[in-house]
Amino acid sequence: MGRKKRHEVFEKVEITGLAAEGKAIARIDGMVVFVPFAAPGDVVDITVTKKRKKHAEGIVNHFHKHSPYRVKPFCSHFGVCGGCRWQHLAYSEQLKFKQQQVADNLSRIGKADIPEMREIIPSPKTTFYRNKLEFTFSSRRWLTADEIESGKTFEEMNALGFHVPGRFDKVLDIEKCYLQEEPSNSIRLAVKKYATENNIPFFYIIKQEGILRNLIIRTSTTGDIMVIVVFSERDERVIEGLLGYIRDSFPEVTSLMYMINRKVNDSITDLDPELFHGKDHIIETMEDLKFRIGPKSFYQTNSLQAYNLYRVVRDFASPQKHEVIYDLYTGTGTIANFIAREAGKVTGMEYVQEAIDFAETNSDLNGIDNTFFFAGDIRDLLTPGFVEKNGAPHTVILDPPRAGIHKDVAKALTEIKPSKIVYVSCNPATQSRDTELLSGHYRITGVQPVDMFPHTHHVENVLLCEPLT
Repeated sequence: MGRKKRHEVFEKVEITGLAAEGKAIARIDGMVVFVPFAAPGDVVDITVTKKRKKHAEGIVNHFHKHSPYRVKPFCSHFGVCGGCRWQHLAYSEQLKFKQQQVADNLSRIGKADIPEMREIIPSPKTTFYRNKLEFTFSSRRWLTADEIESGKTFEEMNALGFHVPGRFDKVLDIEKCYLQEEPSNSIRLAVKKYATENNIPFFYIIKQEGILRNLIIRTSTTGDIMVIVVFSERDERVIEGLLGYIRDSFPEVTSLMYMINRKVNDSITDLDPELFHGKDHIIETMEDLKFRIGPKSFYQTNSLQAYNLYRVVRDFASPQKHEVIYDLYTGTGTIANFIAREAGKVTGMEYVQEAIDFAETNSDLNGIDNTFFFAGDIRDLLTPGFVEKNGAPHTVILDPPRAGIHKDVAKALTEIKPSKIVYVSCNPATQSRDTELLSGHYRITGVQPVDMFPHTHHVENVLLCEPLT
């Protein structure tokens, strides 16, 4: 039997910063070491888990000194669950790093001269701020280090919770989650208890066996609650029993739906939702506007902060009654409808036809008649012929996925030459890359970071870009 390899240990190392992916940073003899769950100012011993030429990864095995920015994590699942990985860091320090992250990306990746940045907008709530959570069923729950070390045999292995980071086949059973308000936790716990007591098989993705796959809970500031259960097969007895139990136990649920997923993966975008009880949507409000949200609709998951985000967009765009505005990657038309009353005409474009259908529904719901929506690839839609037919935009709003915009879209924008580009991004790195594509024609005149996701490294950012003079 070979001797077990001993890992290298760095002793009494000071943590000096935070990295873009949320890990802490130490520097040892010119080498960068990435460490999770540490805070700037900590002095620690680090066990190396991976080592490359110029960087290493490790874990803290001992604290010599705690950072003044360190706080006690509030969740019992901290350190195992993949979410809320900055609970140990004071919120004020989280905000400082996110602000700096935006500035660093713009200067290093975008190579941009940036004006004085506005101070990051903190989230109104730092816990229970999400309006949507998706939980996964598993018949093989993740065992914690303490459970493994106990040497016990665990008969109850069902889990209803979140995937362990980097493990598609392992799910951490969640007792209490601090991301979504009640009745989210109560519904999840009740569903797990009912399913276990009634011997309904939890899904095991490796063997593709079991019936219960996912539980999705959506809430809104209006009090509407949507619950969606995803089954692997159509077993009417199981479906009627479980959904009937949820309906009777939680009368506050206004939309109860289910889906059948016979695929290998858990994606629901191509599944047909079926209504069991209540309405097929929930309603969210923003100012005097109403937004209809379906089981697969995209809506910013931090409702209160979404309002602050869209106010920044409206402020940067400063829409006027005589102006045409393009809203690219419009999704369900939230931004388009939010600014429509101040604009002359708003044209929204989005790849997904179903999202465009919801955008039109939301315009109708609010009596808005100056929005026009088109489904298709933005690269294909944004042509000279389209502009000639629909009007040249004074302002273009961009709110793309994390991957950013395609270089062909950037090229089309430089040819259309709008007077303003307002770029909303959940990924400052790709946003900075895209602004460099526009740099020969536009300069950044406004920067507003917005914290949508407290206790994570993620940050939203809004840029205002205007033509070079």
